Amino acid sequence: MIIQPTSLAALTWAGAAAGTTADSWRIGTVLSARPLGVSPQGMMILQIGAMAVETQSPSTQLPPQFQVRVLSMGAEPLLEVMIPSGPETFVQQAMRERLPQQNGYAPLLATLDTLAQRPQVRQLPSSIRTALALLENAMRTPEEISDGPGLREAVTRSGLFLEAQLADPMAMGDALGEEDWKGALLRLATALQTGGYTAKPSANGPGNAAETAPPLQHRGMQAQPRAAAPEEGDPLLGDDAQDLRPLLERLNTDVHAALARLEVAQLETAATSVWMVEIPVQGKDGRDVVQLQLEQGATSSDPSTWTLGFALELPSLGPVQGEVQLRGQRLSVRLWAHMGSTVEKLDRRFDMLRDRLAASGLILDQLSCQHGMPQTGQSRSAVLLKTMA
Repeated sequence: MIIQPTSLAALTWAGAAAGTTADSWRIGTVLSARPLGVSPQGMMILQIGAMAVETQSPSTQLPPQFQVRVLSMGAEPLLEVMIPSGPETFVQQAMRERLPQQNGYAPLLATLDTLAQRPQVRQLPSSIRTALALLENAMRTPEEISDGPGLREAVTRSGLFLEAQLADPMAMGDALGEEDWKGALLRLATALQTGGYTAKPSANGPGNAAETAPPLQHRGMQAQPRAAAPEEGDPLLGDDAQDLRPLLERLNTDVHAALARLEVAQLETAATSVWMVEIPVQGKDGRDVVQLQLEQGATSSDPSTWTLGFALELPSLGPVQGEVQLRGQRLSVRLWAHMGSTVEKLDRRFDMLRDRLAASGLILDQLSCQHGMPQTGQSRSAVLLKTMA
């Protein structure tokens, strides 16, 4: 059930934030909520605490009274619907715990790059060096994901399906989870914790003013740039060139944030038929993140319709996003690029792509590349309520 409030029916958010009402809308606060009725425009009016908001009518009926928990503040506060009965209870609790902790993979990859450039890494305990090597091995190269079997393997080892694979050890062979991204993250987190490198509280934690980022499916596809590496003088590099502790503590924080993000994606997948997958890729000049969204029957009642979305940002191309829709043997391909030069580069490849698709027996209905990025769509969430200013 998605509830997406579009405006405040009784107060403006700016006015509420400036008054006493803001005191009751702090992160972690549980507020009572109840439906008030339907507006002349067909919008549902909900009372949440001392405020009333308008929202699209949900697909399922809300109870006469329920509770919401404030997950984040800012221009778009994020609330979690708390209905104490039903199968979503565990998912709600797990989502509430992990959402404030999550962060993208880019900061982790930047920290790994910085650590790899420090010669003192060779002096670390063998457990940490082994865990770092396994994490490096779990990353894919552009060549490995450039064809169907390689991309399928990368999705399988993305961490999204680790627990399902562990439940069937025979299917994984001897390397039980060794090449899985989540498995490698868990090993590194354990090694760092055992070594005494404690993770620092996340900047997105419940007691922080920073807005908690919503789950991946709620945000839609987003190209992710590389995070900036720390420069000379940054506290992460330490006062003593031989001291790796600040960097390893940051690494532990980044690992836990990446695990939280991955587990949020797993929780979302359990409630929908949409898979959001993020694959870290090791290129020649740095590391990047490829984001995939796979959905069955996305725009048609025909279950044979599949839609694959992707987003990435490379230094040479800028943000690029795409959508590939397959309906039987008919294929539509739409691309977007932030940079005009990238649009020209992709256009020059279209003839080759048409020839390859024709040779595969597919019927190409559409092939286009637009300058600019598409509007971020709002996707599904069974447990979230997001208020809009």
